[in-house]
Amino acid sequence: MGTKVSVIVAVYKAERYLHRCLNSLVEQTFEDYEVLLIDDGSPDNSGEICNRFAHKYPFIRVVHKANGGVASARQCGIDCAHGEYTIHVDADDWVEPTMLAELYQKAVQSNADMVICDYFEIRRKEVYVKQMPTALKADAVLRDMLNGHLHGSCWNKLIRRSCYKDYHICFPQGLILEDLFVNCNLCLNNIRIAYVNKAFYHYDCFTNRTSLTQTPDRMNMHSRIAFVSYIEQRLDAEAYREELNSLKCLTKKVAWTSQLYNKKEFLDLYKEINPVYTRYQEKHSPTAISLRLCLSGHYVLATIAFRLWRFVKTHIK
Repeated sequence: MGTKVSVIVAVYKAERYLHRCLNSLVEQTFEDYEVLLIDDGSPDNSGEICNRFAHKYPFIRVVHKANGGVASARQCGIDCAHGEYTIHVDADDWVEPTMLAELYQKAVQSNADMVICDYFEIRRKEVYVKQMPTALKADAVLRDMLNGHLHGSCWNKLIRRSCYKDYHICFPQGLILEDLFVNCNLCLNNIRIAYVNKAFYHYDCFTNRTSLTQTPDRMNMHSRIAFVSYIEQRLDAEAYREELNSLKCLTKKVAWTSQLYNKKEFLDLYKEINPVYTRYQEKHSPTAISLRLCLSGHYVLATIAFRLWRFVKTHIK
């Protein structure tokens, strides 16, 4: 017999903060839900922590699997889930007690395939982040995610589980933007969307600084570029020109902050958007200023300025 909501937690090297996450899930005011802990071959004590919680709480299930990355863990969770709806929670984050109750209530009231909510982002302090779509239409949400107006994550979105099967959507192996991939593909199928004007999710960008999304390497960058190529092939390039340009500019910004590329490699990356880059990115941050210097022909000066700013930010509080 199915349950109303399946919460999927991909777990890898999470022993330092996993208790915080799981305690927030067992404290939910909602009654008919399950928690799936996907131990992705963790070499630390994460698997044992999962086992202890599952032994104590009958609505928690654990799957231990060989390490395959977060996308494979999330897909494993979808494959094992029994819930009418699913939501993903990262092991280094935590949620408010009424999250499942309020999101599920909205889903039922609206007969929605996806329910989006606001969230809290934690860096050096906690900030409330609004996630109101431009319109409650799949195409509008797709555009909002591509241009950065909405976060592409799965953790602030309750999704009808049958959509994955009906639209043949799986988490892609080897893509760093696996959440955005899934949500964009869902929206390409004109799903029904609702929005809750409230934050339930605490997105911790501060505790786990080794996260792949915060410390990009060459593989990370290749994955981001592969996603841009994929979505560009799926969309009408003219109809989505602004959104695709915005996505390319964001990818170029990540490439710049990674400092992984030499001058030619960086300037050649989406060189067609170099002249219009500043239309799509913030104007006054140190990163944006150094990037404008670079794209205006002052590559060496821009590199020195950016590295100096990063050194100051890292070493001086």
